[in-house]
Amino acid sequence: MYYFIVNPNSRSGRGRSIWNQIHQQLILRGVEFQYSLTRYSGHATEIAAKACSLGTESEPLYMIAVGGDGTIQEVLTGIHDFSRVIFGYIPTGSGNDFCRSMGLPFDPMESLEYILKAQRISQMDVPYLIRENKKSRFGISTGIGYDAGVCQEVLATPLKKVFNRLGLGKLIYLFIALKQLIFISPGKLTVTLDNEKTFSYDHVYFTAIMNQKYEGGGFKFCPEARPDDRILDVILVEGVSKIKLLFCLPTAFFGKHVGIRGIHIFTCGDIHVHSEAPLPIHIDGESGGIRKDLTVSVEKSSLKILLPVI
Repeated sequence: MYYFIVNPNSRSGRGRSIWNQIHQQLILRGVEFQYSLTRYSGHATEIAAKACSLGTESEPLYMIAVGGDGTIQEVLTGIHDFSRVIFGYIPTGSGNDFCRSMGLPFDPMESLEYILKAQRISQMDVPYLIRENKKSRFGISTGIGYDAGVCQEVLATPLKKVFNRLGLGKLIYLFIALKQLIFISPGKLTVTLDNEKTFSYDHVYFTAIMNQKYEGGGFKFCPEARPDDRILDVILVEGVSKIKLLFCLPTAFFGKHVGIRGIHIFTCGDIHVHSEAPLPIHIDGESGGIRKDLTVSVEKSSLKILLPVI
């Protein structure tokens, strides 16, 4: 059975019209499906949790997120039966970093085609963090510091709607990133990998913990990241001038920033980040609040995911 969890407000409201087209196609093809439209932040998590109990235990549940990268995060957080659920994604957002990394089509109708064929099912790691005694999973990345501050402002600015209407959604991240760079003050931060290795830095701009290669609308921060290797890839940027960082940012679209002095790449099974001062946190581009500590691990079980045939 197919269950679609739809964010109608994605891409500044275009998500609803895209879903209407998908809904019509499903009816015309006689596909057995159910769906729910999200109404508020966190609603997709509640819907996913309830959907896991639908059908019979012997029947696979194709749970399809229809929205942006933030919708993926909410749906993954709600899934409590990894053995039965097969996850799929139809993009209707503006960032689309999940599609970039997973090799998925950006076109929603193309996505529907490979999902209905269900010819290729792979495995995906699902990292998570604990905040306020609640587990939050993510598909792409989480971060603390500058990159999270950019994400939080992108969510709040009315310019996002303008850029989306012009078909330039991913450029809003670059615009805000350049704007925030003028005002940011790097701070002290400690990173502990696998409860063994600890590194301390005095002038850190941000740390991003990646399950995929891309975040922030196309920044290829961890070019070697893979979503099925049981490993977290980490980028930490410290000790560089703002001018140097300004010139480094565009190179990150192509993954050419690796090796530049002050840019550190780590791999680990789990990580704890502690900041001397409270900093913004993002989870798949959505706000995770303001915190001093961030601990990330990977779920023991992988999640099955629908992919296009190569």
